[in-house]
Amino acid sequence: MARLPVIVGFGGISSAGRSSAHHGYRRLIIDQLDQESAQETYADLAQLMGLTRNQNGQVVDRDGSAISQAEIAQRYAAHIKDNTLIRRLENNLFNRDAIPEHKTATLAAEPGGPISFTLKRKQLPTDIPDNWQISDLDENRVKVDIPDQMEVLLPSTRSSKVQSAGQLPTGFDPEKLYQARSHPRGLQMTIYGASDAVQSLGIDWELVRSAVAPDEIGVFSGSAMGQLDYAGSGGMLQAQLTGKRVSSKQLALGLAEMPADFINAYILGSVGTTGCNVGACATFMYNLNLAIREIQSGRRRVVVVGNSEAPITPEIIEGYRTMGALAEDEKLLALDPGRNTPDYRRAARPFADNCGFTLSESSQFFILFDDQLALDLGANIYGSVADVFVNADGYKKSIPGPGVGNYITLAKAAAVTRAIIGDEGLRRRSFVQAHGTSTPQNRVTESHILNEVAKINGIDRWSVAAVKCYLGHSLAVSAGDQLMASLGVWKYGYIPGIVTVDRLADDVHDSNLNFLLEHTEVGPRGMDAVLMNAKGFGGNNATGSILAPHVTEQMLSRKHGTAAMVEYRRRNEGVAEACANYDRETIAAKTAPIYRFDHNVVAGTDLEMTAEKIRIPGFSGSIDLKLENPYEDMA
Repeated sequence: MARLPVIVGFGGISSAGRSSAHHGYRRLIIDQLDQESAQETYADLAQLMGLTRNQNGQVVDRDGSAISQAEIAQRYAAHIKDNTLIRRLENNLFNRDAIPEHKTATLAAEPGGPISFTLKRKQLPTDIPDNWQISDLDENRVKVDIPDQMEVLLPSTRSSKVQSAGQLPTGFDPEKLYQARSHPRGLQMTIYGASDAVQSLGIDWELVRSAVAPDEIGVFSGSAMGQLDYAGSGGMLQAQLTGKRVSSKQLALGLAEMPADFINAYILGSVGTTGCNVGACATFMYNLNLAIREIQSGRRRVVVVGNSEAPITPEIIEGYRTMGALAEDEKLLALDPGRNTPDYRRAARPFADNCGFTLSESSQFFILFDDQLALDLGANIYGSVADVFVNADGYKKSIPGPGVGNYITLAKAAAVTRAIIGDEGLRRRSFVQAHGTSTPQNRVTESHILNEVAKINGIDRWSVAAVKCYLGHSLAVSAGDQLMASLGVWKYGYIPGIVTVDRLADDVHDSNLNFLLEHTEVGPRGMDAVLMNAKGFGGNNATGSILAPHVTEQMLSRKHGTAAMVEYRRRNEGVAEACANYDRETIAAKTAPIYRFDHNVVAGTDLEMTAEKIRIPGFSGSIDLKLENPYEDMA
């Protein structure tokens, strides 16, 4: 019997704030929450944004006076709303109105005289142009005469034509929370997001490690773009063209799989399997697919899966803009005649009249146990992964153009969901988290895919949500944002609506769909499953089926029996309390990310090795080397 991948912990950071304890989800529907829950989330965001801090064990305002959660909400709610989710691009990452660039120019000599200038001898180019006439002024300086003309690059600046983004909450800086050592921003966010997920477990990680063999833990993580800010590959490519030096870290830290490496090396100390399967904007789903295959097969019992992406740089923005993919300010104004400034809050409008997507930064991580381990450790059950399907498009006219692969992935995901929860479950108690990029092409193609799959399954009004309207497009992490938002539905009972949209575009297919344009209350047990859809450049398509926690528990009860579930719930009481305590401590700014640099490093000479097993200091279990011939029938 296949092992069920159970979601037992999650965490991260996005423009909605911290993910664990559903705070990121809560920010999306904060006006629908009960007063206590809303106040907790405002308090959590306030400490993230530096509006409050912990002083001598007490939460205080910026002036040092004690402040309650109710007072935080009253004082800062408007500020927090204005400075989270999609909004105008801020200047903390770069100056949006003065982005450095160079302009090419030709300097020509005046009639009767050369171009003349002086410079330090060490500043002379390695290859001196033939028309340069150089004379010494002293041992350090020279004079250069050019009789005709010279090509130069003149320093200049430009204003970004795209000024909307899904930035992390204003005032939150992951670099200040640990010894970042010039890490690229995507890796800083990895440390915060993965730490949040691990600490959200409510189970000490050493207990998890002691319950499984060292190689039964897996980490699948990465980014689609790599780390392209100056501390990573971006700086490596820019440095010598801007007169600077390449650092020894930029190439290594720029690699796409580096988030997984950081989690293994500095958070978990894992020696298990690791990797990253990059699939453009479907990357999270590709890695989730790897994760569940490892658990279903029994090769892995614990997997940390997620992604981190920090693409808000001038170069990446310009790259997507020149493709016509982003919502430029000028195009946003054209959508709202009569406005003098763009409506940055509504830059992303999935399935409406729109003009391009909005880039965002996000880091989302999820911890999966096999079903037996989840019961044995009393882990919280937030849901489970039924399956993930990945298909390419076949022959294409262009790399960014849509194809047929997504029809296959969505149809398969619907089919497996139907097989598990039945026809009525799929038709009446499932919903879709659409990729919903907010481009004119996506609104037509994805709505047609969703509509056709609804038709063949007899679904009259399939509920469709699209969280990019709040968070923007975080590229590799985008489906992780969808999962974060979906788990909250089973806690608070609201599907976040596509609230930036007044009406659907005329070319959207919706005969069998119900695009939720406002928050929709379904109840915590009203939906049995969510289908998460992801589409990426190059024909990278993936759709996953996620089962509700109440469905997951029913499946576990059928497999393991009533007595096992009773014992599980007894064990879970302490775990749930530990998880709640982590949330309280974090809201009060008493926790910090995990970062274990140079911690319990093990060398090869420390291993105890025989032909049958390997024992590693710090691990209670051993790695079994008594492997069977996998091709016994061919021997």
